[in-house]
Amino acid sequence: MPHDHPHGPVVDPQRLAHYQNMATAVRELLVDKGILTESQIETKIKEMEDRGPALGARMVARAWIDSDYKARLLTDGSAAAEELGIPVDGTKLIVLENTEEVHNLVVCTLCSCYPRNILGLPPDWYKKRPYRARAVKEPRAILKEFDTILPDSTSVRVHDSTADMRYLVLPLRPEGTDGWAEEDLTKLVCRDSMIGVRTAKEPGANF
Repeated sequence: MPHDHPHGPVVDPQRLAHYQNMATAVRELLVDKGILTESQIETKIKEMEDRGPALGARMVARAWIDSDYKARLLTDGSAAAEELGIPVDGTKLIVLENTEEVHNLVVCTLCSCYPRNILGLPPDWYKKRPYRARAVKEPRAILKEFDTILPDSTSVRVHDSTADMRYLVLPLRPEGTDGWAEEDLTKLVCRDSMIGVRTAKEPGANF
């Protein structure tokens, strides 16, 4: 499992509260100085909260039907996202392709680094310590809890996100979808499949 880069110390609750207080102070200072208004800040927060996994699903579906786009996506995820008008705001996006031989799983062991511009806000379980620790130590057990059972012949690779580098999983295209339109394929791509805890939906399946 690729997990060989330093990721810093675990942030304790006291330090986290300190940073939250600092963020509030900076926000108030920006408003007091007339650099931003409360309305502008709230609008940006709402935009982020309203984002969902649809943008990521669009990228995946395009890769499934366009081999040239897929090659560009795997070479430079950030550029491929922007090619579809999806902003990444300077973050390096690495796209990991699932195959019959390799299944990729994404985690952030320090906090909750996550491609929010593409997938929206991270799910609560992604941010919690049990997932962050167990995804590294026992990834197959984590996958099983999401009803993702892989054959022993499939290797599981865990990738640790950082503040300036995010990961997106390109799930395997479900069988029986030959000839499907891109719009229909996007409906098979869920947020969890782009994190790697699930596979893409099978045609007619619900979860």
